[in-house]
Amino acid sequence: MKILIAEDDPVSRRLLEVTLSKWGYEVVTCADGQAAWDVLQTPDAPQLVILDWMMPLLDGLQVCRNVRNPAERPAEPYVYIILLTAKSQKTDMVTGLEAGADDYLTKPFDTQELRMRLRAGRRILDLLDELVRAREIMREQARKDSLTQLCTRATVLELLKHELDRSQRNSTDRDAPVSVVLADLDHFKHINDTYGHLAGDAVLREAARRMQDAIRPYDSIGRYGGEEFLLVLSNCDTIGAAAIAERLIQAVRKDTIVLAEATVSVTLSVGVATSGVIQDPEALVGAADAALYRAKRSGRNRVEVATAADMKAG
Repeated sequence: MKILIAEDDPVSRRLLEVTLSKWGYEVVTCADGQAAWDVLQTPDAPQLVILDWMMPLLDGLQVCRNVRNPAERPAEPYVYIILLTAKSQKTDMVTGLEAGADDYLTKPFDTQELRMRLRAGRRILDLLDELVRAREIMREQARKDSLTQLCTRATVLELLKHELDRSQRNSTDRDAPVSVVLADLDHFKHINDTYGHLAGDAVLREAARRMQDAIRPYDSIGRYGGEEFLLVLSNCDTIGAAAIAERLIQAVRKDTIVLAEATVSVTLSVGVATSGVIQDPEALVGAADAALYRAKRSGRNRVEVATAADMKAG
């Protein structure tokens, strides 16, 4: 693990450097508080720090305050700080901890005590890293539909809003419309009723995989609800969106889906709407939904594009 030593006394600094290097640390040294603060602002800054209290330019307390100030430095990755000082009064210890230090060691320090304090710091950093990883996994899981592994409804609508905002905010993107494609599996209730819900889940997973493979790498697809899927197509006009929708239909119906007791053929009905008159995400999806409903009424297994009337209704 990389460790930062900020100590203005050259003898003490060298002693710490040699000792910590023997213990297997990658040591970075600084002779004043400003240099230490500069190091701690770099992308690959050490997460374990030994700070002398009394230093030129910035003292150890000010460096602690800077590290803990969210306006000065992000809270992650966490930096574990051991404050090293000749001050030994309880009030001094409290002052150091209130400034943001995690631990406190008085001079002259015992090397074995320092080693144990560093081990404790490493355990805490390891635990925090595990918590951050677990949080990111949970965050990712919350953004994905557990069955299809596509985006959730909330996530894909969030992406749609972001794309519409971007196209309006940036003048270079205003001529690059955003399209939505709302796709619905035809006669899905019949599959559930005939083969059971586990078979229905298998059909949803396979249809989702085929649609995911059929879209552009930079497009987004999410499970909108039940057997409905919503696609967000950036920089895509109506003609391009309709072509992608046709590709989805071909991908889903191309091959039968093999279930445990049977094989089934699946088709899609699709509605397409493109931004322009409409810039509201829900209204745009509403227009695509109207086009999808028309595709269902017209025989299914087809693409319908939102009309001007759909846009006004949306």
